[in-house]
Amino acid sequence: QVHLVESGGGSVRAGGSLTLSCQYSSSGRRLQMNSMAWHRQAPGKQRQLVASITNSGRADYGDFTMGRFAISRDGARNSMSLEMNNLKSDDTAQYYCYFDGVDLTDWDRPKPVKSWGQGTQVTVLA
Repeated sequence: QVHLVESGGGSVRAGGSLTLSCQYSSSGRRLQMNSMAWHRQAPGKQRQLVASITNSGRADYGDFTMGRFAISRDGARNSMSLEMNNLKSDDTAQYYCYFDGVDLTDWDRPKPVKSWGQGTQVTVLA
């Protein structure tokens, strides 16, 4: 089991910036992160990928980000951040952190671990 703590959501005027962070932990377990991602879901719409990053640092972005967003990870802090710039009203949504990794506590029996955060609201005011 992995515990995800999201932070950084809030309200901002169009054109402004916000940075979301997600930190993972697992009491007593040894985890290896394979990838982490931010997804978002606006009312009445399907959840969509915003950005993802692998353990090796490869990043992918949803087309709608258009160079406005930057994802990064900090292995020492078991965390991932999403810097969002030039925010638009269409970016208003609940943003969810997603973790995809492996539990290596029992080294001869690795177990896949996937988990979603609770979500953090981003509201962009016109």
